[in-house]
Amino acid sequence: MEYVNPLTGFRVDGRRPNEMRQLKGEIGVVAKADGSALFEMGNTRVIAAVYGPREVQNKGQQVNSKEALVRCEYRMAEFSTGDRRRKPKGDRRSTEISLVIRQTMEASILTHLMPRSQIDIFVQVLQADGGTRSACINAATLALADAGIPMRDIVTSCSAGYLCSIPLLDLNYIEDSAGGPDVTVGILAKMDKVTLLQMDAKLPMDTFENVMELAIEGCKAIANYIREVLLENTKQLECQRG
Repeated sequence: MEYVNPLTGFRVDGRRPNEMRQLKGEIGVVAKADGSALFEMGNTRVIAAVYGPREVQNKGQQVNSKEALVRCEYRMAEFSTGDRRRKPKGDRRSTEISLVIRQTMEASILTHLMPRSQIDIFVQVLQADGGTRSACINAATLALADAGIPMRDIVTSCSAGYLCSIPLLDLNYIEDSAGGPDVTVGILAKMDKVTLLQMDAKLPMDTFENVMELAIEGCKAIANYIREVLLENTKQLECQRG
């Protein structure tokens, strides 16, 4: 299968190699959460809810009482993919992605400002079409901002792959399933600091640098979009208050 048309240069979904899917973000979608967000990257849709900071429920889980405990739970809705096989709660992949999201968000949250407390982040994939890990991180960032959690910087994530000897930005499911190498990156945008780097196959160093740079550019574009969403929400709140 040709993932990039050699004549037109377009991908299977009509995008150019360095073109990202359409982004859509909305905050305040879960009424009873302290912060929540819906984030879409193309056909991938993720909802995130944040509760806290609140009192630590299990004191044994808090290693350092001088910093907030951050917990994260990732799940995929059973209807999110074409595969209807029931996945057990707490399966290895979900546990691993929960850990990745938690560690990525911890790099941003100013936990020392909220001692002896915990922050719970719940993310659920409503529709999966590639890039779910990145979409979860972007949704969690919006939800944390909606909850008013103090952060060093917003964290954004994007993936890039290498198919048909061409670096491709923001892989969809068909491209992600092709078996080529792909890199998932998370950054603190203003600080220009990488907080997440995952790669599932080997790449020559020069190719890796090109793919990673493409993913970082995607992260920066998402950061600009998230700032726009937050700014628009602030304007709406100001209008409501008169």
